[in-house]
Amino acid sequence: MRTLRSLLLPLAIGALSACSDSTGVGPGKISILLTDAPGDVHAAVVTISEIYLQGSERVVLRDDPVTVDLLRLADTTALLVDEAIVPAGTYSQLRFVITGAYIEVENTDGTTSVYASSPNYAGLPASVETDGHLQMPSFEQSGLKVNLPGGEIRIAGDQRILLVDFDVAQSFGHVAGASGQWVMHPVVHATDFVATGTFTATLRPGQSVTLPSVGGQQLTLGAFKAVLTNSGGSKEERALTDANSDGVYDAVFRFLIPGSYSLDFTAPDTLNFATTPARPHVVQVGSGQTVSADFTLTSATLK
Repeated sequence: MRTLRSLLLPLAIGALSACSDSTGVGPGKISILLTDAPGDVHAAVVTISEIYLQGSERVVLRDDPVTVDLLRLADTTALLVDEAIVPAGTYSQLRFVITGAYIEVENTDGTTSVYASSPNYAGLPASVETDGHLQMPSFEQSGLKVNLPGGEIRIAGDQRILLVDFDVAQSFGHVAGASGQWVMHPVVHATDFVATGTFTATLRPGQSVTLPSVGGQQLTLGAFKAVLTNSGGSKEERALTDANSDGVYDAVFRFLIPGSYSLDFTAPDTLNFATTPARPHVVQVGSGQTVSADFTLTSATLK
């Protein structure tokens, strides 16, 4: 099963225009970016037809439909709203109107199945046939609610960026008692873009450790992967790389919502290994922080 990274959706609120409300505070501009979260799904495609803020009135930020595969946004962002003008005020809701979606999931026998909101959903590739229905409760009418930091955002003539985390792993599931149906129940949170964190995990071989050969090829730390698990249990996986060829391999996790994470490593199934510090290792990522953890491979033997 593939482990996929969480989907992040950055929302930027930029400078406001020259007009002002009754308080004398001018409106602002807002921009929205998109990136992704973990899950055992091969594809998660959604069509977002409208994005709006809700306060004392609705402010539409985008009404030009966009179709996005949430799983292709790992460690990157997609700009959904670019400095839209927003009247000054307090907004309690950010909503996405989703008019179609499909997911491709892996079956126990290694095959995959596709579940779509409609067999005629325009976002489906032409060659793909659906295996079942994907329910989207009311998202086409009332829209998908995004949980805002502190429950609301205040626009007051400034520029602000929000990053919205669409956790794929927790956002889709089987319909109870209906094997041919899945349901979309999104877990989506927003945080200030500038407040997101970055975590780097490094792994180096111990002085007396030599990786064994498998199939006539000697293993390197490039065969290992770093796995970061958030508090909700969703996993984000990164291959280890050695960009400067110094023997130290690393994996970088960007756009992390502040909080506690668990870091582990995986290796080929034929290998037993140990590290210092021991794994899994708890990682705390604070607002706007760049943190790291260094690991040493202390043993590596074939099973």
